[in-house]
Amino acid sequence: MKSMSQIFVAICTMALAAAGCHPASYAADDKSKVHVGIVFDIGGKDDRSFNAAAWEGVKRAARDFPIVLRDVEPGDPTSIEPAMRAFAERGYDLIIGVGFSQTPIIETVAKDYPSISFVIVDGVSQLPNVASLIFREHEGAYLVGMIAAMTSKTGTLGFLGGMDIPLIHKFEVGYEEGAHAVNPEVNVVPNYIGVTDTAWNDPVKGKELARTQIERGADIIFAAAGNSGLGAFDAVEQYGKDDQGRAQKLVIGVDSNQNWVKPGFVLTSMVKRVDNAVYQIVKDRVANQFAGGIHVYGLENEGIGYAVDEYNKDLIPPATIRAVDQARKKIIDGQIKVTNAMEK
Repeated sequence: MKSMSQIFVAICTMALAAAGCHPASYAADDKSKVHVGIVFDIGGKDDRSFNAAAWEGVKRAARDFPIVLRDVEPGDPTSIEPAMRAFAERGYDLIIGVGFSQTPIIETVAKDYPSISFVIVDGVSQLPNVASLIFREHEGAYLVGMIAAMTSKTGTLGFLGGMDIPLIHKFEVGYEEGAHAVNPEVNVVPNYIGVTDTAWNDPVKGKELARTQIERGADIIFAAAGNSGLGAFDAVEQYGKDDQGRAQKLVIGVDSNQNWVKPGFVLTSMVKRVDNAVYQIVKDRVANQFAGGIHVYGLENEGIGYAVDEYNKDLIPPATIRAVDQARKKIIDGQIKVTNAMEK
């Protein structure tokens, strides 16, 4: 097998043309410290969404714990496994894969290195040395669906998904159920960017689809599409504000709190606390308490929620907040059952 340095050189040489790979070190290569490697999906760590949340989690862990942290942003899917194997060959203690599509890769590498701890975000593995971090996205999507339906003036909402896969169907179905709980007559217009990994990194198409939804009457769009979703932010901004200074079209962010991206045009963000989940798994590994298996994050442990801050507090009336918080409690108590599209 090639050495880690050889593989990193190979990956980064290929990525110079594609501008996709940027390994970085945040501490000296100190063998007394826990070594953590993280491999992002194709959207990259600066997508201001899913990858960015994972990045915040490991950066916070690097500040709080004695670890060596390195990251790789693959230029294409074929670079993911070599990056993971590079970390494993170097004897890294914890290797994190971001995104469900990395699940089979994680499993292949983890079988070859049973003494190393692995993490897959959004995927499920039965291997004892792999921790699977999964989220009840449908619950959070239900809540922002309620907010959208209570805010919409047209009665038509948009849903912009990234890759057309069951995981993103969880967002869509939860969003629709929350909206219909408020108004059964609400119309939800769904579109997906594509069916390959590139669907996460195409904001131009995201903007095009968002504009199509707006032309069909949607005045609020929930963008669950990674970096592609930023195209929807640009689309709603182009419609400007009315005489009262209120945005005429609104977007709902996803995964990270994206309220700040286009202040006044972001109704809220469905927050998926990948940062907290990744931080906790690094903390566990540092304390020699790493546990493989499934780790679930939902409303009850604040792994899922929605964001209200200085950027959007004037967009959501107190009555809406009260109604949504009541629904949140009922979901936690089991009084409201939100469909998990991945279990259908």
